[in-house]
Amino acid sequence: MARVLLADDHAMVRAGLRQFLEEDHSITEIGEAASGSETLDRLRSTHWDLVILDINMPDRSGLDILRHIRAGYPDTKVLVVSGFPERQYALNVLKAGAGGYLAKDCAPEDLLKAARAVLQGRRYVSAELAEQLLADLEHNGDQPLHGRLSEREFQIFCKLAAGRAVSAIAAELFLSVKTVSTYRARILEKMSLESNADLTAYALRNGIIQ
Repeated sequence: MARVLLADDHAMVRAGLRQFLEEDHSITEIGEAASGSETLDRLRSTHWDLVILDINMPDRSGLDILRHIRAGYPDTKVLVVSGFPERQYALNVLKAGAGGYLAKDCAPEDLLKAARAVLQGRRYVSAELAEQLLADLEHNGDQPLHGRLSEREFQIFCKLAAGRAVSAIAAELFLSVKTVSTYRARILEKMSLESNADLTAYALRNGIIQ
């Protein structure tokens, strides 16, 4: 028996996810959260077996929320369901500790399959993404530039690309400004880019930010 929390800022998306999940009678409770802060509040007040998490939350990054869940609630599994392209985000959220990644336009049966797999402690990606990841392993030169980044580097890359200042990122992540600046330099070096504007242009071009 499982308790599932839906964390998405769109009420219609939550309603659709709820409708699909209610078909699974092993799920005893379905909760909802419309923001990152509300998600963390719900986690503090109640134990959830699974959080179905949107990566693009209005008040804080879904990657930040994912890291918080993995650090503070290790028994809670996370399935990321996002409108962002699988190829651009999936590997990084799996590195960050998510149990699976699913596109929002997936079929209802895929959502149920993914939720069950993650609840059972297994990883889940779509068949299409699995093929892409295998192809990337075989042809490492085809890996996108941001695929070279570590989990933390990708988290900071997304914030820099979205226009966040180094000092603001440091405050959000409880890091020193010097540490974030070091990460920024490492990100630029690994991606062979020169400035924050280059990071933003790359992220827009590859659908990582909108």
